[in-house]
Amino acid sequence: MKPKNLKAVLFDLDGTLVDTADEFVVVVQTLRAEHGMPEMSAERIRASVSNGARALVALGLEIDESAPEFEEKRLRLLEIYGQVLGSSAQPYPGIAVLLETLESRGIQWGVATNKPRAYAEPLLQRIALPPCPSLVCPDDVRDRKPHPESLYLNCRELGCSPHEAIYVGDHRRDIEAGRRAGMFTVAAAYGYIEPGDEPGAWGADALVSHSADLAAVILAPATTTG
Repeated sequence: MKPKNLKAVLFDLDGTLVDTADEFVVVVQTLRAEHGMPEMSAERIRASVSNGARALVALGLEIDESAPEFEEKRLRLLEIYGQVLGSSAQPYPGIAVLLETLESRGIQWGVATNKPRAYAEPLLQRIALPPCPSLVCPDDVRDRKPHPESLYLNCRELGCSPHEAIYVGDHRRDIEAGRRAGMFTVAAAYGYIEPGDEPGAWGADALVSHSADLAAVILAPATTTG
């Protein structure tokens, strides 16, 4: 049920709050070029961004994670990403205004991401968004999403209870984490969705097809029953 006394809105980062896909397209194409491989579909790369570096290495170099050279390739991908991080990433349409509106209403916001802090923090600093009051990365918790530990930490930092918060994410694990935390969840269907995946089947309380529509869903008054 949507919080009647909404105190915080939490977001996943890549594919939900910020569009970082173009940077990862460059990274994967560069990695492929270094191995003498032709460019691959940019849309295929975009769809896999939310799955993280390991998935992008497996996709881009067409190797299994059990391959002896896999860790070396993963570190190379992260090295390339560090060189382009923040160069073309942008908040999704309507996000900056939404955050300003939340703050004007006394509603806090935060980010719970599986992106390591070494990349998430500078990314948020380099894009046109206000300072993030609560950034929780896998470095900060023992269990990453879909475990709800990250969201619990956000709530402690923001001084609210999970049932007073909303979580928005573009992956099934985000919705699972939010549901396990007892939060109202919103599926960001505009994000990085794998081919064949169906955000409507994730079990979210609401689904948004465009980031500009998030405000209407988040800020709509909670309905009462009875």
